Amino acid sequence: MKIKVCGMKDPANVAQLAALQPDYMGFIYYAKSPRFAGNSDEAVDSVPGAIGKTAVFVNESAEKIEVLINQHSFEAVQLHGNESPEFCSYFKEKVQVWKAFGVDDDFDFNLLNAYADKVDYFLFDTKTNAHGGSGQTFNWQVLDNYQLEVPFFLSGGLSAGNIGSVTTIKHPQFYGVDLNSRFEIEPGIKDMVKLKQAFNILRTTDEVRS
Repeated sequence: MKIKVCGMKDPANVAQLAALQPDYMGFIYYAKSPRFAGNSDEAVDSVPGAIGKTAVFVNESAEKIEVLINQHSFEAVQLHGNESPEFCSYFKEKVQVWKAFGVDDDFDFNLLNAYADKVDYFLFDTKTNAHGGSGQTFNWQVLDNYQLEVPFFLSGGLSAGNIGSVTTIKHPQFYGVDLNSRFEIEPGIKDMVKLKQAFNILRTTDEVRS
């Protein structure tokens, strides 16, 4: 199971997290987010090469995304707004493309069909009026309605209290988790004690399965 930790912006905190060797580290380029990384170039550029550096956008222009990809050598972009399949496809030859969707009990997974060959991963977050970082979970049983072959990451309210339950999800396309607000001391500053515990649970489960 891949592990992404999102919402980083402090260089010292990035260094602490890098020592835990997550698979991906995310930086949010959405000005309304309390985890906005637009003024955190030092933190962004300090990520070791072995970690997939990911930029998160919400309805940003292609030009701005392209500038930031080139400026900071991002390996993945996570599109968290109303981006079209064609918009996603534009970046697919440049970086990994993750398309995020807010999910609730009534979510129509057929909406994803048009994106199936345009993205590398889906990310399923809890549907709210905001664009992620709500700290709320959704009913994971609705994931059974997802039938495409594109792997997905699970986000939305993952915490030290429920991370063990995540390991019981058996969907064949469940590829990884995205940890954020419930593992923080304050917005943008991650709690390494909680993250170490979560990493141990997730990686121990992987060892048992293998």
